[in-house]
Amino acid sequence: MGSSPLGKPDPTFRKAPRKRVRLLYERRVSLFSLFVALPGMLVSGFFTWLQPWLLESKIALTFAELFVWWLLAMALQEQTTRPLQTLSNVIAALREEDYSFRARGAATDDALGELSLEVNALADLLADQRIRAIEATALLRRVVEEIEVPLFTFDPDQVLRLVNSAGEQLLQKPSVRLLGRTAKEIGLDKCLSAESETLVPLHFHYPNARWLVRRSSFRQKGVPHTLIVLSDVSRALREEERGAWQRLIRVLGHELNNSLTPIKSIAGSLNAQVSKTVSDANARQDFERGLTIIGTRADSLNRFLQAYRRLAQMPPPVFRKTDLSPIVERVAGLETRLRVQVIPGTEAQLMIDSDQFEQMLINLVRNAVEAALEPPHAARGSEEVESVLPTRVDPQVVMQWEVTEKELVFSIDDNGPGFLNPSNAFVPFYTTKPAGSGIGLVLCRQIAEAHGGSIELLNQSKKRGCRARVVLPRMQPGL
Repeated sequence: MGSSPLGKPDPTFRKAPRKRVRLLYERRVSLFSLFVALPGMLVSGFFTWLQPWLLESKIALTFAELFVWWLLAMALQEQTTRPLQTLSNVIAALREEDYSFRARGAATDDALGELSLEVNALADLLADQRIRAIEATALLRRVVEEIEVPLFTFDPDQVLRLVNSAGEQLLQKPSVRLLGRTAKEIGLDKCLSAESETLVPLHFHYPNARWLVRRSSFRQKGVPHTLIVLSDVSRALREEERGAWQRLIRVLGHELNNSLTPIKSIAGSLNAQVSKTVSDANARQDFERGLTIIGTRADSLNRFLQAYRRLAQMPPPVFRKTDLSPIVERVAGLETRLRVQVIPGTEAQLMIDSDQFEQMLINLVRNAVEAALEPPHAARGSEEVESVLPTRVDPQVVMQWEVTEKELVFSIDDNGPGFLNPSNAFVPFYTTKPAGSGIGLVLCRQIAEAHGGSIELLNQSKKRGCRARVVLPRMQPGL
């Protein structure tokens, strides 16, 4: 092994043998070409000097023979080394992934031609494979970009190496600001630590969103990478929950209605008979009061069931082009307990079911007004919560909207105490109001999602109160 004077390996040692071998090969070819003609030259020189010619003629003839000998030797060397140098250049170009070079003299009638033919065939094969690889990579990138679910790849250090357009929309940042950042920095560390085919909460667009994580591994240049595919299953799970609640409501409504009708009828009949059969005034009054309470509660329970039946039997929306401003002004004018402020946005026409959309706004405005009128110590979602906020200013409810090219963003803000636990807001049967049924917000979300949109309730961060945010598409698919 070559070494430096200090005993360390010489970094230039590997290059020396290659140059030395090339020079020895060319020198060897030159010597062989000279040695081949050497016997003939010796014999020719011997007979030339035996001839009775002039000395000048003998010297001239000898130099002419030597010159021709040298030319033939150089030509033989050129014919031997030049094709090999050409093949070396072609192979070097192939190594550099340049497939445009080809060896000349490719033919099947000699050994060197067959070698050139095989090298050219190898170049054609590699060029074809490279074109196929480029086309496959382009197709893969196009497929990845067209996939509507977020897709991410991470290296062993959990650094993001690939993200598609759906992933950019989920994180609300372009790829140039995401690539090279760690999973923790972009908020996806839970996806790498969770098991595959499990649900993970990610709060990028709206709270309580549930995402199904699919995780797999692959290798790129021998380095293991992790592929993360996310699927938003929040709406599918809510549809399943809604179906379960609707089936439960139908069963309960049928059974309770069969019992409430005879109870109310019997209570009315007994109330009519009490005055005739009970002579004691005090006892008669007690009976009448008790039977009246039974009838009243039966009526209340029947109204309660009818409200839930409306939730379970809501028809699909009938879409028509509708102006937004008149509906908003009409809903704001329906509220008499508090003046609802309307901040007009861009005028727009939407493809909506105007009746269902108006009912949704009525429910949201009613909830906002009731929240704004609540005492300062109350907080929606809890029964007894001491508020450390200062005494509330005048109650206020504000409606506003923003129209983009593809969607409508509608907001209803109040300055009430806010929600202690917003995740319970859309749970059926859940309510904090003494006379509430727990279906208003559920019905609103059902209407929003039937229109292809979404709804969320958020406590405002910079001031007290809650915001109801509704996002609806301006045009419905297929219409």
